[in-house]
Amino acid sequence: MPVDDATAAPHALAPIVSALRAAGCVFAEDEAQLLVAEAPDSEALAEWVDRRMSGMPLEHILGWADFCGERIAVDPGVFVPRRRTELLVHQAVSLLQRDRPLSPTPVVVDLCCGSGAVGTAIARLYPEAELHSADIDPAAVNCARRNVDAVGGRVYQGDLFAALPPGLQGRVRILAVNAPYVPTEAIKTMPPEARLHESRAALDGGDDGLDFHRRVAAEASEWLLPNGHLLIETSGLQSGRTAGIVAGAGFTVRTVHSDELDGTVVVGAPLCGTRPRGFPGRRTPSC
Repeated sequence: MPVDDATAAPHALAPIVSALRAAGCVFAEDEAQLLVAEAPDSEALAEWVDRRMSGMPLEHILGWADFCGERIAVDPGVFVPRRRTELLVHQAVSLLQRDRPLSPTPVVVDLCCGSGAVGTAIARLYPEAELHSADIDPAAVNCARRNVDAVGGRVYQGDLFAALPPGLQGRVRILAVNAPYVPTEAIKTMPPEARLHESRAALDGGDDGLDFHRRVAAEASEWLLPNGHLLIETSGLQSGRTAGIVAGAGFTVRTVHSDELDGTVVVGAPLCGTRPRGFPGRRTPSC
């Protein structure tokens, strides 16, 4: 059971708040209340506070992250879903709702799924979707299964599209991608919470941060329906280059940004019958 309610009294919370604030936690009050509410006993609470003060992400301590208004299980070492990624979910669900008459059971693929947060949130908001999630990291896949199984989806382990069943080729309506996009040299400037406690494979996007965007864009048209969509989360600074990569792979492109979420998503739709620049011999499906 959680720590006794008396422990959560303001005078009891105060030393925890002070300790967390001294350790650099910006939202010390909120975090203290969560730790007190979730800890099974006082001994565990003290240990959790020490872990948080040492820099361990709150979500890894609690075992869950708040994402799109629901709890997503997050194991230690697994990428913690960010609030900005909710924009990716909202855009995907908006497209599914718009295209509902075209596909009563649309196939949704959550690539580089990490904890499975994106796909799980999409499936909760659009239960008709057939969800498939994939990641290369075994720890992420094990974590994702706990979330994705709960909404009736499937999870695969492997490198990008190589993880997916071949039978999905040409059937995907929504390909949602939150691939690593931090430039390699920039990782050392990230907060210790991410740099020290999340898998480097979930952060490192190569020299300019866009290696995975290139790889995904190069193969996406082979997996999408002619009227499907590719959605890639990126940063505001990188959005122009991500959009250029997607356009160069044979997609019409639009970029969506949310000031409220501080999120940016590039949305691509296959150009009918065009040949992507730089990929000779490959053509997008006929529309």
